[in-house]
Amino acid sequence: MSPYSVALRVTLASTSLLSPNALSAQVRPAAVPTSEAVELEMLEVTGKANGAPAPKGLNLATPGRSASRLGLTPLQTPASVDVISGEVVRERGQFTVNEAVTQNGVGIASTASPGTGNSSFSARGFVGTNSVMRLYDGVRLYTSTQTFPFDTWNVERIEVLRGPASVLYGEGAIGGVINVVPKRPTFHQINEAQVGFGSDFTRRIAVGSGGPINEVLAYRLDVSRNAGEGWLRPNGDFENLAISGALLYQPSADLSVTLSNDYGDNSPVRYWGSPLVNGRVPRALRDTNFNVADSDIRWRDNWTVLKAEWSPTADLTLRNIAYRMTSDRLYRNAEGYAFLPASERVQRSVFADIRHDQEQIGNRFDATLRGEVFGLPSQSVLGFEVNRIRYRHTNNQPYGGTDTVDPFAFVPGRFINLVGTTPGYETNSDQYALFAENRLVLTEQLSLITGLRYDAPSIRRDDLRNGGTFRRDFEALSWRAGLVYQPLPDVSLYASYATAVDPVGNFVSLTVAQKDFSLSTGRQVEIGAKGFFWDGTAEWTLAGYRIVKDNLVSAVPGQPGVGVQVGSQSSQGVEAALSLSPWENWRIDANVALLHAQYDDFSQTVGNQVISYAGNQPTDVPERVANLWIAYAFAPQWEARLGVQHVGSMVSDFANLVRRPDYTLLNAILDYRPEPNSRLSLRLYNLTDKVYAAARGGNTASVLLGRPRSVELIYNVAF
Repeated sequence: MSPYSVALRVTLASTSLLSPNALSAQVRPAAVPTSEAVELEMLEVTGKANGAPAPKGLNLATPGRSASRLGLTPLQTPASVDVISGEVVRERGQFTVNEAVTQNGVGIASTASPGTGNSSFSARGFVGTNSVMRLYDGVRLYTSTQTFPFDTWNVERIEVLRGPASVLYGEGAIGGVINVVPKRPTFHQINEAQVGFGSDFTRRIAVGSGGPINEVLAYRLDVSRNAGEGWLRPNGDFENLAISGALLYQPSADLSVTLSNDYGDNSPVRYWGSPLVNGRVPRALRDTNFNVADSDIRWRDNWTVLKAEWSPTADLTLRNIAYRMTSDRLYRNAEGYAFLPASERVQRSVFADIRHDQEQIGNRFDATLRGEVFGLPSQSVLGFEVNRIRYRHTNNQPYGGTDTVDPFAFVPGRFINLVGTTPGYETNSDQYALFAENRLVLTEQLSLITGLRYDAPSIRRDDLRNGGTFRRDFEALSWRAGLVYQPLPDVSLYASYATAVDPVGNFVSLTVAQKDFSLSTGRQVEIGAKGFFWDGTAEWTLAGYRIVKDNLVSAVPGQPGVGVQVGSQSSQGVEAALSLSPWENWRIDANVALLHAQYDDFSQTVGNQVISYAGNQPTDVPERVANLWIAYAFAPQWEARLGVQHVGSMVSDFANLVRRPDYTLLNAILDYRPEPNSRLSLRLYNLTDKVYAAARGGNTASVLLGRPRSVELIYNVAF
């Protein structure tokens, strides 16, 4: 045993089995009777004198609210949940939420492009912002493009719920939910900073500070800026600025009020893809950005949130979240590229000049009640949510114009605008929802978790160019039920059934063609197991599922904003994750997801002929995803990390004629700690300089390439 080992025994008096505070204190939670003293097992915290990597694990004992509003741990939840620590994300050199989720989460692949705010995912066979929901601190921005946060500096953790989540967050979450939880005020003083330089003149600087102002006030402030020339030429440069601030008022242990504001200004790389030549991108064209010289992309987001939590008694907690969010986006680009073999030139199309102006105001309230039902320990959450969204879309639709360029002697040219840019339409959306959730402890080993949610969105769209208005009202009921059985305190077995709904397109941009579509409905059956071994230092999860989705709307490749309603689609698969230290000074984190997804009933009229795509692989869905991270503290103050990411092949069209090959990426990191509170990191990305398609491009004839081999040197310090 290391000289730094300590032992701790804690005895708690608990008024309720289901108190979130009691749950968070347990390393390996188990059901116990209420109103009794709870003696936790001996907990050994072992530090290693030579600086071995601290266990990170799967965080199965970390309470969260993304997979349940009851504050359960992943071990107590009948669903697949990943809790990714922000510290782990930064140690592994993952500067974007996209990288953090896809390189650490189980079975999540990126489908990101500038059109989705560089933030879109594939999970369990379903794709995009209408099926895999993004949240920021538990709050959803109702749009097809969520851009904030731009980097991971201000991230405390990322929680990923795989599988249907409409019972928690409403329509748009059949594939899952990704919740980015930011750093917030505490009464523990912390100051930290980061500076970095890398390939293509990449510069990064960030500072953060938090702590007490007095006995009842605490603050948190984080500022980060990233910029670089980028690996593409021309228009490969990027820059962004993010500022997050929060103030916590906590006059007593049972009352807290937090006011926060998050602002971001982002000008990302103006890259919409590279044209395919005989099914691939030649290495000679890898670094060429085929966008126009006067292209532009800019996103500005501002989130203001007021949270209050009050526990007037041990058996009642009240929470309220009021928020206002604004988002302004600008796009001016040539988005479609196709190689013409006869002339060996590239034809550019989809000259889109688009502006989004959005404001969302909302409120969510819930009450947690603890007690007994029929003599059994019970915890319930009851609540409601309302919001109003105003959205204006300015564009130059139908995005006409074409030109051709020489790919090997490229001249960017200028943007083509045939009809002019004018306000296109405006939508006003009102939504309200009622929700409930319950955990009933049937025995010391068996718990039943149930949930129910009713949503009623209403959308009014005004055509600002041609006149005309339509209004559409929707309603949906989602529910789930799951059993969790703990044969041992360290092991959970579970089974669950959940239903969900997806929108018929994004509600705020609902088109005339989509207004008569039905809501997409889905249902999932899932069984799984998870737990600890090796005295709690190793963690594992295993899950199997089947999802069927009816009346889904699938984007038409190469036609932005156009969707078709598919009869049905299904997916079934298995997922596994493991985190352990097999030898002293080593840490291994691994996960794998295997699935089979297909269109079950999908026909489309092409050239006056009805073509069935039944049995085909859905677009942008990889059927294999795996990650591996190995950390080795090979000497005092030194640590090396190797990351392996594998993504299976995907298709870009319904007919499965355009296939993107699978790819495997290697990333390596060497850390040196001159002091315990500082770290100097040399980070190498894409070690083999793999040329790979990270996502579909602006049309089926192009792909978005991932970055080539690059290096960064980063210094972090806390003081």
